[in-house]
Amino acid sequence: MPKVSVIVPAYNAMAYLPETLQSVLTQTFNSFEVLIINDGSSDEIVEWASEIKDSRVKLISQENQGLSGARNTGIWSSQGEYLAFLDADDIWEPTKLEKQVQCLDKNLDVGMVSSGISTIDPNGNLINIYCNSKIGNELKRELFRSNIIFCGSTPLVRRMCFEKVGFFERSLSLAADWDMWLRIAINYSISVIQEPLVRYRRHPNSMSTKQRVMLQEVDRVMERSFQLAPQEFQNLIGIGSSHISIMNAWDYIAKDDVHEAYWFAKQAFIRRPKLMFSISYLHLILLIAAKHFLKPRHYQALHSLLFGWKQVD
Repeated sequence: MPKVSVIVPAYNAMAYLPETLQSVLTQTFNSFEVLIINDGSSDEIVEWASEIKDSRVKLISQENQGLSGARNTGIWSSQGEYLAFLDADDIWEPTKLEKQVQCLDKNLDVGMVSSGISTIDPNGNLINIYCNSKIGNELKRELFRSNIIFCGSTPLVRRMCFEKVGFFERSLSLAADWDMWLRIAINYSISVIQEPLVRYRRHPNSMSTKQRVMLQEVDRVMERSFQLAPQEFQNLIGIGSSHISIMNAWDYIAKDDVHEAYWFAKQAFIRRPKLMFSISYLHLILLIAAKHFLKPRHYQALHSLLFGWKQVD
């Protein structure tokens, strides 16, 4: 029986899927199965999969159920003690599984281990590197503020976590990852390997029209999570939703879309009124107001001065 089940949801993903699968097959840890969940694709995935000779790889085809539905099918069909999820356009570094399996084997209280990431563009070129240095309860507290797991291709999770907290929430289209990681964190210790073991592929405008939907979903996730969270985390209520709102507001400021920037800045304040005492938030509001009243060259000068205060409190 394989130690790890690797679950790869795939929907019309053949542009990157062969490279993604290859990054699994060349792992230094090799006690795994790969379950590729064909989620109603109309491309040539079935023909491609039929030519794969590695017996560890299995294709499971179903009608389209979305990302969460595909992951849940993978969980139901898996045999491994540990479960890993890999989006069909991301890439694992060769030691990803080895290092994470070692972490779970040595730390029996840890339910999930994540890692840092390297972001890459559609052509595979490096954009940036993100790693989180927090550990223990500080890592959990940070997870209530924002989804520091970075992407769904990073965690390795014990099977018993899903037996305890359930499967991915299919009614969530954008915040299902964060919802699951929070549910696990409420019930188990979590850990992170502080090096980039996943190359996360970013596509231009992939979230350009979805931020408002994301905020609505995060509100739902936060409401449910804080009903179950230990008392020590209750003072973080509202931070996750306001954090998302402020990040979006700054992103729209960078695009000179002041209408959307104002909308998200307002949502941040509604969810966390104490932001009125935050210097960076006041800078954000000042920029939004300046766009309406200043000439373009004066606004750009102020924009250059204040945009460096983009941090989220």
